[in-house]
Amino acid sequence: MRPAESLATQRPLAAASELKGIGLAIFAMACFGAMDALSKLLVSHYPVPLILWLRHLVALPLALLILGPATLRTGWRSGRPSLQIGRAALLVTEIGIVFLCFRALPLADVHAVLAVTPLIVTALSVPLLGERVGWRRWTAVAVGFLGVLVIVRPGLTVVHPASLLAVLAAAMYALYNVLTRMAGSIDPPHTSFLWQSVVAAVLLSLVGPWFWLPLEPVHWLQLVALAGLGATGHYCLVRALAHAPAVVIQPFSYSMLVWAVLFGYLVFGDFPDAWTIGGALVVVAAGCYAAWREHVRSRSSALAVDARGEGSR
Repeated sequence: MRPAESLATQRPLAAASELKGIGLAIFAMACFGAMDALSKLLVSHYPVPLILWLRHLVALPLALLILGPATLRTGWRSGRPSLQIGRAALLVTEIGIVFLCFRALPLADVHAVLAVTPLIVTALSVPLLGERVGWRRWTAVAVGFLGVLVIVRPGLTVVHPASLLAVLAAAMYALYNVLTRMAGSIDPPHTSFLWQSVVAAVLLSLVGPWFWLPLEPVHWLQLVALAGLGATGHYCLVRALAHAPAVVIQPFSYSMLVWAVLFGYLVFGDFPDAWTIGGALVVVAAGCYAAWREHVRSRSSALAVDARGEGSR
């Protein structure tokens, strides 16, 4: 096959693979949206620590099943156990705060604020990871935070405390993502996943039983469905990243906002106001631009390395 023919054949295959990745990412966000709707239903009837504990207990066997016996035998070997424990504790706390927000605010309002997380990751990557961020991405971060101010509207209305908790949750989840990157340079992904699943279940087992209330049968079914949706969503997201680069997938993670609006309206009759929609659009646009600039920077760095390699031959 001639080079031109080879390229002509590869391009449609690459495009088809990326489309499959995008479809899996959107389906993963739908799973997460349904999961959050179930979480909101459950925390309206039971204490947050109890639902958080039971959710992780039900999800733990699914996580161990996904990893498989061979991985479990070697997955415990971590180069930084303290980092893995810190990651898990941070994630559990962040999810608990999000559950508290679900009690007080519509799903779409919470996720409109949480959409700023990738921009906070960009800001934190400078002091914690030593990455360089240019003025364009710093501008995107600033614009994204302006979008959050539009959503929260300080000074125009009385700021709901849950809105501030949502901002705190976004910052905590961003820090969790940065710690995950740090762990990724030390341990393989399956090790991080194993430690996260087990440590979260253990930590919550120290708290959850103190809030015990008997669950109705229908709520047990919702809890199992919640865990299943979470496992399915995470698996689809991993598969999506196997089919397409992260820079292609990341913008479609913002489809979570669409699912939050849809499930919030269908299940709870909530619909975001114009301020929330406008602020969310600003945050999403800033996040997509920052992701694109990161892709441009990475590609330029790779081309520079290739050029140096060619010059040294």
